[in-house]
Amino acid sequence: MNKPDDVREKIINEAMLLFNTRGIAQTSIQDIMKATALPKGAIYRRFENKEMIVLAAFERAKGILLDFFVQAEQEGTNVLDKLMKVSAVYRDAVNNPPIPGGCPMLNTAVESDGSFPELQQKAHEAYQVMVQFMRSIIDQGIRNAEIRPDTDAIELASFLTDSMEGAIMASRLTGSADPIQRYMKYVERLVRSCMIDVKNTGLTKQRNG
Repeated sequence: MNKPDDVREKIINEAMLLFNTRGIAQTSIQDIMKATALPKGAIYRRFENKEMIVLAAFERAKGILLDFFVQAEQEGTNVLDKLMKVSAVYRDAVNNPPIPGGCPMLNTAVESDGSFPELQQKAHEAYQVMVQFMRSIIDQGIRNAEIRPDTDAIELASFLTDSMEGAIMASRLTGSADPIQRYMKYVERLVRSCMIDVKNTGLTKQRNG
């Protein structure tokens, strides 16, 4: 088994925060050197160039974010509760996002101009993972006879994911949690409309965070 490279991990973690808060173009190798307190040689011994750091940092951010969503889903008691808890991960996108700086997928999509196709591909893959994650919750709801069997799971999952990203962007633009709150209310109404027994929702209280 290979010994973990603590220095490499430090570079990835610090770069992830810099890229997600400042932006990729606005973050230089010198910024990463300052954040990690490492000389340039220590960084370039582990990464060929800045682009390789960007890709590793995005993968790290994706993993962290997915962990938040999985934990939220596991705390839910049924399909509506699970989807509401997943939607609430970014309930305070302005002041307390899961990762400082907002959603890595959204930030990458906004910043990417097609000049970094490898990163764009990774962002696209992360989006697909999120849609499939949402779909898995809905599919389970269908199997559990909570959601009507004629529900288009992929269409609903895509809509919920797209709407969440839009609400996150609007919250950060306005400096207000209102867009996220409106999104969560609409998620509840929409999912209820797809449920077989709308009275048996069993919503549990959201944790403050």
